[in-house]
Parts: sequence; structure tokens; C-alpha cells
Amino acid sequence: MVAMCVTVVVIARSRNLFGVIVLSGIYSFLMATVLVAMDAVDVAMTEASVGAGISTVLLLGALYLCKSDEERPVRKPWLPLAVSVSVGGALVYGTNTLPEFSDPQAVIHQHVVPRYLNDIKTEVDVPNVVTAVLASYRGYDTMGETTVVFTAGAGVVALLRRRRRTVVPAPVPHEPGITLPADIQGGGPT
Repeated sequence: MVAMCVTVVVIARSRNLFGVIVLSGIYSFLMATVLVAMDAVDVAMTEASVGAGISTVLLLGALYLCKSDEERPVRKPWLPLAVSVSVGGALVYGTNTLPEFSDPQAVIHQHVVPRYLNDIKTEVDVPNVVTAVLASYRGYDTMGETTVVFTAGAGVVALLRRRRRTVVPAPVPHEPGITLPADIQGGGPT
């Protein structure tokens, strides 16, 4: 967590676009390690592949395609700072009513989890609970996520694809005794 906080501070103070992209990839990788420590391996894999992998490649490609004119530092960042602090405070305040992490008496462990574990064999007939939840109970959500990732990939291909330029033939030098067509001689069609 300390490394994540340091990365965020360095990103906020940096004016080098390449450095910001690399640091955001590092932040996503650090977030993936936190998710692994919280036993959310599937979410950690998604964060590592999309956040640290695909997003970093997309941003580096965009930086390559665009001019990297960097803006001057903001002189008085009081309004953005106040908005960030107030949103952060609201989020921290909102976590006060959440149950403790891995609390067995939490509402989700009293209603949803027992239903999934008890009824999954008869309703879905998939032996892996995580696969059954992602493919069946949350099927539309998973389809939406897949569509977003596919659209992002198609956008990357469209951005990085090079257009073929039309080659204009060089004029042929005129040699004595050879008659050239009028359009090549410079007179245009007759």
C-alpha cells in the first residue's frame, strides 16, 4: 500500500507523459498484488492483464501516434484538489457502513453464497462454482465485459494500422526516338 501511495504521488507530480504511462502500469500491477493478498485472484488477473498490460500498451501507442506536447504545471490547483479530497472523503465515509472484510455474518454470506453453493449443481450443472457464476448467473455482465475488451482491441488495431499510401510514378525521362503518351509529356490528354 505504501508503494501504491508513493506511485500516486509521483504520477501527480510528473509532467513526463511516458513516465506517467509507465507509472500507471506499475500502479495497476501493485493493485493486482493487493487483490491477490485479498484472495481475489480472478480480479487480480484481470487487473494485471487489462490495467497493467492492455492499458499500458494502448496509452503507449496513443503517445506514439500523437504529439507529446506536455502542458505547463497548473499554477493554482486548489479546485481540483478540493474536488479530489471531497470525493475521497465521501468514499471513505461510505465504507463505514460496510461489513468487516471476510465477516461470515455479512449479508452476502447469509443469502447469496449459500444459494450458489447449494443450488448450482441443479440449476447450472457446472462443477466449478466460479465458472458457473461468471457464465450463468452473471452471464450478461460477463458478455458486456467481453464486448468492452473486444471493442478496445479493435480500437487498438484501428489506431495502429498503417494506411498504405498511393505511390505516384516518377516521370519517365524523354529519350530521342521514343514517343511518349501526351499525359506523360506534360501536355495532358488530347
